[in-house]
Amino acid sequence: MQSDLNRNNWLDKLGVTATSLCALHCIFLPVLLPVLPLLGLSVVAEEAFEHFVLVASMVVGFIAIFSGFHRYHRKLYPFYSLALGGFVYASKDLLGETYEPVIVTIGAVLIIFAHILNIRLCRSCQSC
Repeated sequence: MQSDLNRNNWLDKLGVTATSLCALHCIFLPVLLPVLPLLGLSVVAEEAFEHFVLVASMVVGFIAIFSGFHRYHRKLYPFYSLALGGFVYASKDLLGETYEPVIVTIGAVLIIFAHILNIRLCRSCQSC
């Protein structure tokens, strides 16, 4: 079971990293936008790239949390945090560009919190 726990932690750590990078991308993109074409990275400014990274973060998060749920803890609240974070993150444009960094940060924190909850629940499993 220990190797399964390490694999699950690896997925959670990947999810935390991907979500953190996505949040940093959204927060700093307005500052870096003029420089991106000079570096050949204009694709990073595309909205499709943002959607891809968000979907990838949610898929990794779901797999990691489902794996922990199925093998170790049987608790649903990491799923709730992941879903709420994804919803908040995807709704970043509803209040306009002024509040976008705040909304992105809240969504990312909820997704990261889901991974942290999953790691802690997997490590504290008494029946494993």
